[in-house]
Amino acid sequence: MEVENHKSRYWSLGNWFMRKQKEDMPSYTLKEIEDGAEDKNDDYGGDLSLRSLEFDPCILINKLRIFVGTWNVGGKNPVGSLAVDLDEWLNLKNAADIYVLGFQEIVPLKTLTVIGGEDPAVGKSWNQLIGRALNDKFGCCSWMTPMVNSSISGDENDKCLENPSSEGSKYRLVASKKMVGVFISVWLREEVMRKYCVSKVRVCSVACGVMGYLGNKGSVAVSMSIEGTSFCFVAAHLASGEKKGDEGRRNHQVAEIFRRTYFSRTTKHHHYPHHPLSILGHDRIFWFGDLNYRLYSEDNFARNLIRKQDWKALQEFDQLQKELEEGGVFEGWKEGNIEFAPTYKYSSSISNIYYGGFPSRSWEKQRTPAWCDRILWYGKGVEQQHYLRSESKFSDHRPVSALFSTQIEVKSSSRGLKELQNITPKMLHPNHGLNKGEEDGKPSLLSLLRKDVKGC
Repeated sequence: MEVENHKSRYWSLGNWFMRKQKEDMPSYTLKEIEDGAEDKNDDYGGDLSLRSLEFDPCILINKLRIFVGTWNVGGKNPVGSLAVDLDEWLNLKNAADIYVLGFQEIVPLKTLTVIGGEDPAVGKSWNQLIGRALNDKFGCCSWMTPMVNSSISGDENDKCLENPSSEGSKYRLVASKKMVGVFISVWLREEVMRKYCVSKVRVCSVACGVMGYLGNKGSVAVSMSIEGTSFCFVAAHLASGEKKGDEGRRNHQVAEIFRRTYFSRTTKHHHYPHHPLSILGHDRIFWFGDLNYRLYSEDNFARNLIRKQDWKALQEFDQLQKELEEGGVFEGWKEGNIEFAPTYKYSSSISNIYYGGFPSRSWEKQRTPAWCDRILWYGKGVEQQHYLRSESKFSDHRPVSALFSTQIEVKSSSRGLKELQNITPKMLHPNHGLNKGEEDGKPSLLSLLRKDVKGC
């Protein structure tokens, strides 16, 4: 890792030096600059887009990997044996920088839980299980202390998050929020928190269930910034039902969540004038959950396509796809291609069989299988790398996940001076004369570097 860091630093310095030299040379066309920007023999393998330095030396473009997952757990309590299912769902062999997990029905949606007070113990139990899965460490729970109080809507964290290292921890809980059965949990790799400024963490919940204001349906959302890029993560549970017109209720709830989600700004935020207050004010947005959109299809016809695993043909009847195409909801948003079986509804007694699959079981109401559990995104600089479901039989839903590669903007001035403190003249190769000049009355490369970074 240290060797790669030095390679990256030398490569960056080389590009900077060439740019400085070009300032004293005749102008070149854009084509000539682009042709000379790449060196096929360069062994730099990082994810830093340094070409942008040719045009804006103060902005660096880095990439992060974000895992987004959603799971309706059917009102069941987390148990120790669930750890195996979590490992498969989180795909830890291909670890991400950020894990954003949304759950629905972490408590049974009964009258008492819907109108009663929040029980923080349930969310804490899920966070403990998630933390152990991510960190593979039992006992010490310092990684589980959230940076944001998870019990209050509108929580905030104004400064760059401090990251007290805990031995053995790989990920830290940054934000967590519960509203009845809807729950979101956001975890960052410690290396990310050491390298970048993570700030302005806020949460907001919107209840739009019974009578439009009870929390059996609705959303919990997290807003945060990583360096100069703002993120919004929205975990939602929308209205159920497969009758004609039920999709309209879901569309209405989506509109309500957009309208009523608000990340407050206090007088302490005068130094953050551009902090986004709404969902659509963010640079990168991820919306996921049990969105409950069904199929415009007869039950037998849908089950026949499922047996054939003809997902493309089945998607032609998907309500959410129709709404996206017609602009009824999520206009301009994206979803990856679905190449997996519908995630709902599985029989509680035969977990690998869809509900209603046995005509003899009169107590099982006929339910047409559907892709209820979905992950959407909005914003530039986002690429989806996978979109799949897991096979846990913990509930009547299958968990779904998506892995994204996303860009973040890093102001070089915010990190540059800190990096330069670690650069000595010996680190600059003497054979190229990069250390010479001070004795000749000319500025050295090191002094020019410091001057250049301060000017950003």
